[in-house]
Amino acid sequence: MSSTTTKITLADLRPDEGATRARKRVGRGRASGHGKTSTRGHNGQGQRSGYSFRFGFEGGQTPLFRRLPKIHNFDAVNTRKWIEVNVGALNILASGSEVNPEALVEAKLLRKVSDSLRILGNGELKVALKVRAHHVSAGAREKIEKAGGSVEIIGGEQA
Repeated sequence: MSSTTTKITLADLRPDEGATRARKRVGRGRASGHGKTSTRGHNGQGQRSGYSFRFGFEGGQTPLFRRLPKIHNFDAVNTRKWIEVNVGALNILASGSEVNPEALVEAKLLRKVSDSLRILGNGELKVALKVRAHHVSAGAREKIEKAGGSVEIIGGEQA
């Protein structure tokens, strides 16, 4: 191989240092640290061969899943993942342009069009913009209007 290019093959792939651990070998003598009882302890159900227990077994105590009350018809709450953009990042846009999720994707400020765009007030805005977002903080609104721009909330109400 040349010194400028390196070709990675399957033989070169290895787990990270410390990511794998050697298998515990029990019953190999006292010096191994896992000899005599082979980490099973002295006497009792867990020490015997063929020992197995059912899921949730707590030694005869009422298991946790039976102690807790049943919760029926519990639906997971779908939360919105807000995508936040500070007003300082909007300076790369042309003056007078409209700022919306589609325009921010074109300007490479966002990766994809979002239904949860939040404009925050960190930074200074030097260009007048027409901002259309799902939420605009009070500080961001003040800075946008001070720079000569306008703010419109998509979806009607502030979230």
